[in-house]
Amino acid sequence: MRFWKWLGKRDANYAALRRAARTAIVMPALFAFCMVVIGDAEMATFAAFGSFAMLLLVDFGGSMRERVQSQVGLAITGAVFVCVGSLVSSPVWLAAAAMAIVAFAVLFVGAVSSVLASASTSLLLAFILPVTLPGNALSIVPRLAGWGLAAAVGVVAITVLWPAPPRDPLRAASARACRALARRLRADVEFVLSDHDAARGEAYEKAVADADQAVTALHTGFLATPYRPTGLSTSARTAVRLIDEVNWLQAIVSHSTRYAASDAQPAKLAHMNACRVKSAAADVLESGADLLGQTAGDVTELQAALAQLTRLRPSVESSATTQLPAPLGAATGGDGSAGMDVVREFISALDPRFRAQELSYAVSQIGENIALTAAGERRTWWQRLLGKQPGNVSSTFDAGVERASAQLTWRSVWLHNSIRGAAALGIAVLLADLTGLQHSFWVVLGTLSVLRSNALSTGQSAVRGVLGTVIGVVIGAAVLFVIGPETTLLWIVLPIAILVAGVAPTAISFAAGQAGFTITLLILFNIIAPTGWSVGLFRIEDIALGCGVSLVVGLLFWPRGAAAALRQALADAYVDTVDYLTATVAFGVGRCDSSTESRSLPTAEALHAAAASRRLDDTFRTFLAERGAKQLALANVTAAVSGVAAMRLASDAVLDIWRTENGVAQGDRWAARRALDLSTEHLNEWYRDLGRELVAQHELPKPLPRDPVADSALVDAVRADLSDESGNATSTAVRLIWTGDYLDGVRRLQSMIVEAAPILADERPAT
Repeated sequence: MRFWKWLGKRDANYAALRRAARTAIVMPALFAFCMVVIGDAEMATFAAFGSFAMLLLVDFGGSMRERVQSQVGLAITGAVFVCVGSLVSSPVWLAAAAMAIVAFAVLFVGAVSSVLASASTSLLLAFILPVTLPGNALSIVPRLAGWGLAAAVGVVAITVLWPAPPRDPLRAASARACRALARRLRADVEFVLSDHDAARGEAYEKAVADADQAVTALHTGFLATPYRPTGLSTSARTAVRLIDEVNWLQAIVSHSTRYAASDAQPAKLAHMNACRVKSAAADVLESGADLLGQTAGDVTELQAALAQLTRLRPSVESSATTQLPAPLGAATGGDGSAGMDVVREFISALDPRFRAQELSYAVSQIGENIALTAAGERRTWWQRLLGKQPGNVSSTFDAGVERASAQLTWRSVWLHNSIRGAAALGIAVLLADLTGLQHSFWVVLGTLSVLRSNALSTGQSAVRGVLGTVIGVVIGAAVLFVIGPETTLLWIVLPIAILVAGVAPTAISFAAGQAGFTITLLILFNIIAPTGWSVGLFRIEDIALGCGVSLVVGLLFWPRGAAAALRQALADAYVDTVDYLTATVAFGVGRCDSSTESRSLPTAEALHAAAASRRLDDTFRTFLAERGAKQLALANVTAAVSGVAAMRLASDAVLDIWRTENGVAQGDRWAARRALDLSTEHLNEWYRDLGRELVAQHELPKPLPRDPVADSALVDAVRADLSDESGNATSTAVRLIWTGDYLDGVRRLQSMIVEAAPILADERPAT
């Protein structure tokens, strides 16, 4: 029991044990069938390594159908690589060039889908093996037969040998977060309607803590994988988008303050409107959580809740123009001071209405996203084949092109990793042949196994890799010495060695995994051609050379590491996203000001901001992986990274505010436009300064305080030209003020970024 408890802590849900157990059954069986029954050593080699690639090195998620589809796709692509690799295995320059090209393609395409990223090692092994083993067109048949046999048995194995239950941890965590946020909203409403009853206050505080914990768990799980956990399917794309939206909603409700009790009728009405919106939003979140717990569920209840929330949103805006403290023009005195007080009171009264509008938009986005997820799952087989997408979801091809193009910049960490991996593997193939080593593919495998984000971490992995190999040779030699020339005992020991090799990297360490893999190879090659423990010496030599190649390439291609890349990616993401925000504000002003040229939808800016956000996400994951087990307070860095998504979603919200305008500009809104321009210019300037100083590791600009000049200008604008003939504020005035509130939210992000700087500046700037 102690052993299983110990293993369970290190191997969540025994995933590594499941893969290792399957491989320990299938790999020796296929190896024995090809060696003993068929008598073909080459077929046996490819059947063994094919089983290793498709059962141990990859573990697809999702439903059983999705896993089988992914497994079949891996088998077909691997079969193509086996054929191509065999054909280009000589001359050596062709083999090295082909290895580099294939490695780059396999590593880079992982940016498109987490399914492809998780299969990259298996796909590379499918090419490394044939391209490093001498062969020709005639050798394709036994090699392909071995790979095909492993693929066919592998598909059966994942369905009948300890099948993993359907799992989508992010979806389950998203459902929990939605329910927790719904409870928080309901507790808030009950607290307000009870006139701030103490018992209701305690329940509210508990709901707040539960929501914080649920959203934090969701975001932690999202960042736990080395690559963004999303595929190209409709449900996979919408599910990942949901995580950013839930994080943003959490920030919105966290920023909203409790409304103090007030006898003023407008304040009471504002609070009642906000409570109605919160209750409707809670209905949406609860219905969405229920739908996330199903596959292809019925969206009727969710759509009804969304419709109710949509009906309430216009009432929030209309109440902002009709339920005012006093007509704007009625209280204006000779010096304008009385009117200024009234307008300030009007803006203050708008706060709960703005929070309600902000909340309703964020929850609507979440609900619509969940509805699209369910709609994508309800498509028929024929609709999926034709690429029919629900709603405004882009096609699979367009999504793949968009993700790939986002990484086609020299500042992309994914592009760096792909180039470095391609160069290292190509050089390894070349050196393995030129040095005449006996098992050249071990050199390439050694190179692949220790590639990391920078030279330092690669060097550490190289040391552990060589150390693990030496330990494996010593243990393997002892096993071979005890067993002697009797191969029957080797067949008995082989499954045990495979099981240990599969579990050791997860349960113990990378070095232990290398030792287990070395022992497995020693046994395999002694079954094929008994040579004793001396074959282990060749493996030490090969692995050392492969690790050396990775270290040199790491020094040449990325000497600075992930922290420097994260600073650059964070700077780029904020600059591109503030450009998108600026474009949305310009679009909004153009919809209401006849003196300003009308702007088209900022589609290009939105795409640039989304691409920069994806690159930042990839870079941050590399940064987390590079730090390994270091215990550092990364909460501020995580918040700074998440702020990019919050800014982008705030820009979407500004766009949504102005989309409902009829597009007819009435009057000269110069004063209001100038007030927003001032805020936008200050934000633009600050975030561009941030980018420069962050990359250079200089002192960051201090966060901007709330600008009283801009507030005063906006107050003047409301008084001067944003009221109707009766003296009441127009809907345009409300939209302008709400836009200013979104800009202020973006300003508040600056403190989080500045607080993250000490952790990001743990390296000396490049000279």
